[in-house]
Amino acid sequence: MSDWLIPYLVFNGNCEEAVNFYQTALGGESQILHFGDAPPNPEFPVPDHMKNLVMHAELRKDGHVIRFSDTFLNNPYNTGNNISFSLEFNTKEETREMYEVLSESGTIDMELQETFFSPLYGKFTDKFGVMWQVSCKPA
Repeated sequence: MSDWLIPYLVFNGNCEEAVNFYQTALGGESQILHFGDAPPNPEFPVPDHMKNLVMHAELRKDGHVIRFSDTFLNNPYNTGNNISFSLEFNTKEETREMYEVLSESGTIDMELQETFFSPLYGKFTDKFGVMWQVSCKPA
């Protein structure tokens, strides 16, 4: 494991503004990927009104990371469910093991699967109501 526990903040359409604000306040370097930047997927088309929203962003400073995104369709935004923790692993085996252990008796939001940004990615809420994202670093 490298970046072990990373806070992941979700916004309701103003993520890019928030990332810019936090970068100004905290310093560091940011990267922003919009929903419209993702490769097209006919199974999950991105509506035109969402293409400029943030799919994933990072702010990095002095070895620390904060991740961000706007909420997506069918994921209602509520204050309180707008923060999760992201765990990133070096291998698929570590990713799969942590997904299975932490998601036991929880609610799966996205099954562990390959995505265009990770060899394995999954999202769930554990049995205590804590939201998690686990991913494997790309090779």
